[in-house]
Amino acid sequence: MPAHPEIDGRIAARLVDSLYVEAMLLADEVRAYFDEPGRAERDALSPELRVSFSCESLKVTTRLMHVIAWLLTRRAVEAGELTPSQARDPSRRLGSAQDSDPVVIAELPLAARTLIAASRDLYDRIDRLDHELGGVSAAPSPARDLFERLNQSF
Repeated sequence: MPAHPEIDGRIAARLVDSLYVEAMLLADEVRAYFDEPGRAERDALSPELRVSFSCESLKVTTRLMHVIAWLLTRRAVEAGELTPSQARDPSRRLGSAQDSDPVVIAELPLAARTLIAASRDLYDRIDRLDHELGGVSAAPSPARDLFERLNQSF
């Protein structure tokens, strides 16, 4: 039975590492797009859509910042810098990110829509992991704490 938590821990660590690489690559892609080609595409839009475009770029950035912060917290747990119960503290959980309006998104350039969708998809996957790994309540479960202490002992 002790092999399962160890295997689960290795799988979780690999998953977090993989998601971290994905998040960093997406963040770089987002930065590159919104710095240059996105700016030119934004300038070609109507004034109202330019504002929407700018708001969406902020939403994408916010989603990615929340995701990366959450992944760094999980990496800190794996490195022993934080305990799992510290990682469940509400201040270390995945921050909330505002949804995008599908009607507005449909009017934006294809590259922007693609990056918005990718950031939303990554955020949604991390949100599911946050609930699975951290529990849905802010109060830690006594059974889970006991399991974590036993896991750390072996």
